[in-house]
Parts: sequence; C-alpha cells; structure tokens
Amino acid sequence: MRTSDLSRAGVLLAIALAGPAPLLALDAKQAPTAAPAAAVVAPTPFQAFRSGTELLRAGDMEKGLTELRYAAEQGHPLAQWKLGRMYQEGDGVKRDHLQAFKYFSRVASDHAEVGPWTQEARFVANAYVSLGSYYLTGIPDTQVEADVDRARRLFFYAASYFGDADAQYQLARLSLGAHGAQKDIRQAVRWLGLAAPKGQYQAQAQLGRMMFRGEGIPRDRARGLMWLTLGRDAAAGPDDGWIVQAYEEAFARATEVERSAAYTYLQEWLKTQR
Repeated sequence: MRTSDLSRAGVLLAIALAGPAPLLALDAKQAPTAAPAAAVVAPTPFQAFRSGTELLRAGDMEKGLTELRYAAEQGHPLAQWKLGRMYQEGDGVKRDHLQAFKYFSRVASDHAEVGPWTQEARFVANAYVSLGSYYLTGIPDTQVEADVDRARRLFFYAASYFGDADAQYQLARLSLGAHGAQKDIRQAVRWLGLAAPKGQYQAQAQLGRMMFRGEGIPRDRARGLMWLTLGRDAAAGPDDGWIVQAYEEAFARATEVERSAAYTYLQEWLKTQR
C-alpha cells in the first residue's frame, strides 16, 4: 500500500472511531438559542407604597393592601403609618387596635431619628402620639396594658424632638392631672402655650378657659375668649362638647368691652396665619 493510501485509510479510521457528526452541526437552518428570560425586578418600597395608595384610591383594597404591606415590611415609614391608621380607624379593614399598635411601633422603632424637617417627621411623630394614647388606657384583651409613665415618655419625645402640637397637648392634659397623673399647672401652661399657636384647637380651648378664669395663669378674659373662639370654631368631634360649653360660658360672662377686645385679638391672629 502506498503512503498516500495509508494516509487516506488513517483519516477514514479516525472518522469511524469518532462516530457520526452531530446533526446540529450539519443543519444550516438551526434556530438560534433562545435568550434567557429577564429576571423579575422587585419594586422598591416607595414604588410599592405609591402603587398601593393608588390601588386603594381606585377601590382595589386587596391589591392595595398587598402593596402597602410589602412596602411596610421593607421599612417604608409612610406605609407602616398608613396601615396603622387604617387598622386604628377601621378604614377599609376590620378595626384592630393591636394591629394598629404593631404598625405604629414599627414606625417609632425604625424611624425615631428622622430629621424633624423631613417629610416623614409628622407621620413618625403621629405614630408616637398614637402609641402614647394606647398606653394611656391599654388595649383590652391584649398584652398592651395601661402605662401612663410610658405614655408620657412617648408624648415627650414627639413634643420635644419633633415639636408635635398634639403631643404637647397630651402632655398638658397629663400635667393637669388626667389619667391620675401628678398635677403641674406650670408645666401644663407651658405645653399649652406651645401647642395653641400651632393651631391645636383643644390646646387653644384649654388655654383660653384657663386664661379667662385665671387658673394657673394671669387672668386675661379678652385674650382667653379669643383662644376659646378659635377652639370652638375648629371643634367638630363628639368629644368636643366641653369646648363649646366653655366658650358659651365665657362669652356669656364677658363684658362688651372684653368681647370687642377678643374680636380685635382674633383678627390680628388670623392675619398672622395667612
């Protein structure tokens, strides 16, 4: 056998030993390999919160709550707060004060140090006030028992760090002896004096009543009537009857001169709020 014949035989033997070529390699019309599916990107907490609120507004409670709960679990403070309010008020869900307490607790523990100037600040402060209010009375049939000292600490943080007017009013109430707390009229007047100018209507009414009567504060019947008028005009809830009564009593006892002066003070006040 010639050398060329040996070479040809060697090539044929190698092909035989290697086996048949893959069919795909011989198919010029082979379909291209499909690209891998794109990974699903989870929404950010903010996106979930925004989507949830829009769904709730559109009336889709189930999907809206799912989105809000996702955002809340990811630490979004407004989602946590909104769910707390919904459970607190029974807004779209069955009222559940323990669930509300848990969501407000998340807000307070996760976001206690947000800047007082930030958008989230007022919601965090409100969560502290809501928690304090729960501790004033406790939640029946739960482990959340009344603890006035703890309530005071929660109110104090919201009042001092965030400057929250509702917290300041609650501290004033405790300083006036509410819920068996020790009275401190001087502190009560201090907290009322901080809350009333911010528009907290209950503080306005309480400060006005004390000022009209001269209780723990120098008597000023005209200015006291002014604060009572502001409080009366904003009163709307079923628990605000005392405000209307205090105003009517003061107005009936005030002289025409005092009423006129109160009106003047009221006009000056309204100008500063524009």
